[in-house]
Amino acid sequence: MAQILADRRDVDFVLHEQLNVETLAEHERFAEFNRKAIDLIISEARTLAVKEILPTQVDGDRIGARFDNGAVTVPESFHKAWSALTEGEWVALTEDPEWGGQGMPRSVASAASEFLLAANFAFVMYAGLTHGAGTLIETFGTEEQKKRFLKKLYSGEWTGTMLLTEPEAGSDLGALQATATPNEDGTYSIVGTKIFSSGGDHDLTDNIIHPVLARIDGAPAGTRGISLFIVPKIWVNEDGSLGEPNDVVCTGLEEKMGIHGNSTATIALGTRGECRGLLLGEANKGMRSMFLMMNDARLMVGDQALACASASYLYALDYARKRIQGRDLLQIMDKEAPSVPIIRHPDVRRMLMIMKVYVESLRSLSLYTSYCSDGIATADDPDEKARLQGIVDFLIPIAKAYTTERGLEVCDLGIQVFGGYGYIKEYPVEQLLRDCRITPIYEGTNGIQAMDLLFRKLGQNGGRPILDLAEEIRATIDSAAAVDRTAEMADAMERALIRLEEVGRNLGLTAMLKIQVAAGYAHPFLDVCGDVMVGWMLLWRARVAAEALEAGAKPKDRAFYEGQLGSAEFFTTNMLPLALAKMDVILSGSSVVVDIPEEAFAGR
Repeated sequence: MAQILADRRDVDFVLHEQLNVETLAEHERFAEFNRKAIDLIISEARTLAVKEILPTQVDGDRIGARFDNGAVTVPESFHKAWSALTEGEWVALTEDPEWGGQGMPRSVASAASEFLLAANFAFVMYAGLTHGAGTLIETFGTEEQKKRFLKKLYSGEWTGTMLLTEPEAGSDLGALQATATPNEDGTYSIVGTKIFSSGGDHDLTDNIIHPVLARIDGAPAGTRGISLFIVPKIWVNEDGSLGEPNDVVCTGLEEKMGIHGNSTATIALGTRGECRGLLLGEANKGMRSMFLMMNDARLMVGDQALACASASYLYALDYARKRIQGRDLLQIMDKEAPSVPIIRHPDVRRMLMIMKVYVESLRSLSLYTSYCSDGIATADDPDEKARLQGIVDFLIPIAKAYTTERGLEVCDLGIQVFGGYGYIKEYPVEQLLRDCRITPIYEGTNGIQAMDLLFRKLGQNGGRPILDLAEEIRATIDSAAAVDRTAEMADAMERALIRLEEVGRNLGLTAMLKIQVAAGYAHPFLDVCGDVMVGWMLLWRARVAAEALEAGAKPKDRAFYEGQLGSAEFFTTNMLPLALAKMDVILSGSSVVVDIPEEAFAGR
């Protein structure tokens, strides 16, 4: 199979033609990231992905992380890939160079990461979790804690995780039972059990730094009484050297449907009464701190799904061009006609078009969200920072939930394009589907993302973020309306946006009067918001492409630009009407979901 994990031409299109990210170099913070530097970063990421990380994908799936006699090991190939990843300084792409980060724009880092994630996201998770743990310490830690932990985390000499979930406290973190008792030396004795800990134990590095949520003795109940602690697997002395093991014990790994290469561990803390931790940030403010990492993690999960979808689409496209099967429909009655590649068959083309539309639009949505974060980092005007932050906050649940569901759909279609071969392990698409399946679940299930969007983000700051986002969308609609080849599509998007605004107002009112009914439509509302975001991104791309064609695009680029117009037209004519129908369902206000008696569900 061709080793194409993401479409470099399309990545460049989004970065340089849609978003113009090189303009970030005009700000002192990103001065070194001109177009030449950005292109080099993307090229190096692709090389690392194909040469070092992709060869670990099968090992990760078939050998996986293993637990034996209390020790966790990862496939041997992971060690070589980890050395390449850390030697290239890929762990902390966006973080402060003072602590070993690269300080690059989030949009550029996100584009580079797509290649790495597509190669083997179960492996790259170890780096992502390490980055997240380091970010927490960089943001909320004391200077002493930063000196003690950060450089070894950001260099990949040590890894990091996040210990959140407990057997009786899954999505409801306020129910957690882990405790923290103050010691005379300023440390805390931690006792508890954490489950579903991604990268919770392994032999990739000498130490693992666990940010842990626990409740200090006497703290308030619920989320108001949760604090955050730094708990190393091996104690770290004040001079940064390693001390004794810290009574942090892996008691087993989960056997999962996918991402076998990542160790999903159960971790026992303080079974001998000897687990020590350092308070990170303020006491009883752990949840507030934790959401910093969670928001980044949710965007990363969306990128994981996008990466799986991108790889599945490109594998399916390559297969469809090479697999010879059946006669062309125009020659179906000619028994002497030769068989043709299956990409010539309309139904295969239909599936490939759906895959193309989602991969391209979700790539744009991901990079746009990151680009807004770059805008926050570079804006001097506090009002502009607040405007962009509101847009990012509104988009996060969509970028996580909608992207993971559509990414899963793309992976499913990838198998369908392959037919029977797609269902067996000879080809990579079946693993991509299994690996992708976790993304709608972890870092906050998609149902939770939908509730967050409806009950928190929709009315946040008086509804200002969604109004600001609508202004951005209308700016694209107006510019596309002025271009002949996109004018009709712009009109369709305007109607969809108006309808979505009506749905938002209606659902907001329902939430005040009939909260359970509104909650029953939270996920459909997120879904149609995602549909409109996809339509917006495709229209934006089509307008850029149409203008490039009008300006006399180079012959080698014309097919690509025509493809952008084709994607937007396909979505507008084949998929946007379905989104409008879903909006009608929401507006119907049916309460059957909450009215049906529990006893009416089967299974008793």
